Amino acid sequence: MDWLWQDIRYGVRMLGKNPGFTATAVLTLALGVGATTAIFSVVYGVLLRPLPYRHSEQIVRLWEQNDKGGRMNFADPNFEDVRAQNHSLQGMAEYYSGLENVIARNEPSRTMTAHVSRDFLQVMGVQPVFGRSFASEEQRFDAATVALVSYAYWTQNLGSTKNLSSVPLKISNTPATIVGVLPPGFRFPESSDIWIPREVSAREPSRSAHNWHVIARLSDQTNLTQARVELNGIAQRLKQQVGQDMNMVAVAVEPLREAMTNDVRPALLILLAASAFLLLIACANVINLMLAQAAAREKELSIRAALGAPRSRLIRQFLTESFVLSALGGALGILLAYWGVSALLALAPKDLPRLEEVSINLPVLLFSLGTVVLVSFALGIFTALRSISAESRGALNEGSRGGIGTLSRQRMGRMIAAGQLATALVLLVGAGLLGRSLLRVLSVNSGFRSEGILTMELGLPGEPDRTQRVVFLNKLLAQLRQIPGVAEVGGTTDLPLSGEPASDGTYVVMNPGQVSPKMQDLIQRLAVANLDKEPALLTEASNWFDQFFREQTNKGDADFVVTSEGFFKALAIPLLQGRLFDDRDTIDAPHVALISQSLAREKWPNQDPLGRTVEFGNMDGDLRLLTVVGVVGDVREYRLETPPRPTIYVNYRQRPTAAWQFQITMLSSGEPGAVFAAARKALHDLNPEIPPHFRTLSQVYSSSTEARRFSVTLVSIFSVVALLLALAGIYGVISYSVAQRTREIGVRMALGATARQVLAMVVKQGAITGAFGIGVGIVGSLALTRWLHSQLFEISPTDPVTFVGVALLLVLVSLAACWIPGRRASRVDPMVALRYE
Repeated sequence: MDWLWQDIRYGVRMLGKNPGFTATAVLTLALGVGATTAIFSVVYGVLLRPLPYRHSEQIVRLWEQNDKGGRMNFADPNFEDVRAQNHSLQGMAEYYSGLENVIARNEPSRTMTAHVSRDFLQVMGVQPVFGRSFASEEQRFDAATVALVSYAYWTQNLGSTKNLSSVPLKISNTPATIVGVLPPGFRFPESSDIWIPREVSAREPSRSAHNWHVIARLSDQTNLTQARVELNGIAQRLKQQVGQDMNMVAVAVEPLREAMTNDVRPALLILLAASAFLLLIACANVINLMLAQAAAREKELSIRAALGAPRSRLIRQFLTESFVLSALGGALGILLAYWGVSALLALAPKDLPRLEEVSINLPVLLFSLGTVVLVSFALGIFTALRSISAESRGALNEGSRGGIGTLSRQRMGRMIAAGQLATALVLLVGAGLLGRSLLRVLSVNSGFRSEGILTMELGLPGEPDRTQRVVFLNKLLAQLRQIPGVAEVGGTTDLPLSGEPASDGTYVVMNPGQVSPKMQDLIQRLAVANLDKEPALLTEASNWFDQFFREQTNKGDADFVVTSEGFFKALAIPLLQGRLFDDRDTIDAPHVALISQSLAREKWPNQDPLGRTVEFGNMDGDLRLLTVVGVVGDVREYRLETPPRPTIYVNYRQRPTAAWQFQITMLSSGEPGAVFAAARKALHDLNPEIPPHFRTLSQVYSSSTEARRFSVTLVSIFSVVALLLALAGIYGVISYSVAQRTREIGVRMALGATARQVLAMVVKQGAITGAFGIGVGIVGSLALTRWLHSQLFEISPTDPVTFVGVALLLVLVSLAACWIPGRRASRVDPMVALRYE
């Protein structure tokens, strides 16, 4: 301990004697450690941190899987059979969540509400902290609605009242009684604030109605592999029993944590790798600084060796000094990481899962400490071995140049600088590929206009008479058209690029006279029925749909979107053929549809689609045939990167059942705030219990590319910092080499060498170093950028434009970094150089 304390005090004194070196090294390490720690905090919080539930490693997500490997949500009958026949799961539950109109204490709001089946709380391992959970008699069809609320909702919206049953609550126009409060922090799924029993809604008997997400908890004696084997066996037996009515052939099982973060995992790992590369470049810079600093200490080391100091003693001294240096850099790096995490949270996409769990916590601090220890050990060992590789007894002689100036040590410095350039090139190529992909995405024709479009999202109440919803929307759209500055008003159930995929299903192209008497009778009954309240009719209709679609051959898959005529005009979606919806398309008139260009091309190539009829009643329970009256341009509904899907548009006046979520679109030249205020008043006058949510379509468009912008921004920042550090490394190595060769340069110039020749000699030395680094970097990039493939759009991981552009950039800036010390060397006075030392 005495020797250790002595080494620490001596190391601190040595660092204090060289404040410039110390400050540069500490700041460089702080940049690397801070960036790596900040990114790791996000990676840990999102990907690695255990879910905050009891034995969360046992909680899994399940999907139905078809014969092509595609994953689907569960249908009710399939869920019930798998739940009843398995022995590897403690429990299994269905759930679905979405924004719904909620009125609490006479305050309307759009609140995330989850519909969950029995065993949901058991699977998640949570119980109410206040009140109780659902009773069995409350988990049945047509029971009075009861609700559990989140702790945050209870405190912020309900005033932490103890008398829960006295709080009036209405969910989508249905009265509900609050029976319990769930623990603080529990918001699964999707930051839900209210949970209601799934069983109060009618069971969907069709095995092709894939409506429900499913979670389960593994039993204590079962692992993931065993559960997969058993559940796949159940699926195969069911397929044999049921036949064509079921397309499930297997069950996909995945830990819930991985299922929640699969979409963001590649991007976050790429960012972590980029920060690690930056840390490597920072360490390389510090190594060069420490090697240069060791040059001034060669006499000291030689004297200590001559006096009997063993090599282990000298190595320990270097290790101690590097640990002190790394500890200072690490401490400052953690401080930078705190600020960096705040910046990352501000930049991160709002839909990044588990974002609220990102923080500088104990595991992140341990990671940072481990990084500092590893860095200090690597710096100390490398510098020590290079500095005492031979006993430099010659350093005691007057005028000795010392070992650090030898050709081999200069070569080591240039190799380190070349490595920095190579690593910086990998980062720059990655940033270039991601940046070019983002530009390609932004250049995609979305198929609609986003500028000047204001949106108002509504959750419409369930109406016993479907004409009431039509009357309400007619009045609302008419009043919105009267707002000053509003040129066009429309509406849709699926706003493009809003993040939610449109409802999709299978349609059938009908031939004349194909409507049977049984179908006519079913159409009559479904036209006046409320399927949510008539489970027997729902079962009959589902069985008919399954049989009808199984027997038909002329089928197709398409999105089902409810719209108004003003939607296409407001968003400038072009009419390519036929007509748009108009006032003649009433609920009692023959039902009509518009189809997208991609559907027309797919189903009726080189034919006229107008006048064709399709059956798409499995989407909303309305069996009346749809006659195609127009073809409109394709729209990128889900993401700009996703090709347009075939789409069938129906009129809200004719098919209002599926329009329970409606997005109003207003083309306006006015100030958004004033238009939103007028729209809010118009809505309140018609129905004060419907809370609106306003935004612009430009905001929606921008949000759809947030994830790409986030990755491009961070990788670009790391790349620029890495480039600057690499250039500083080259500049430092060449400058130090020039200083070591001052006497040689003086002799050359005294013997007749010109300033141009000296400049060329120095720049050539740096150019060789740069060329080697760039060559290694290109090879490394070709090997590593294939991991970027999932993040690229219409760009090859070996895109020649990016590689050539980055290589030319590094050639230019590395030559510039060499030119400055070369210029200084060309101005050396030979007489001064010959008197040097």
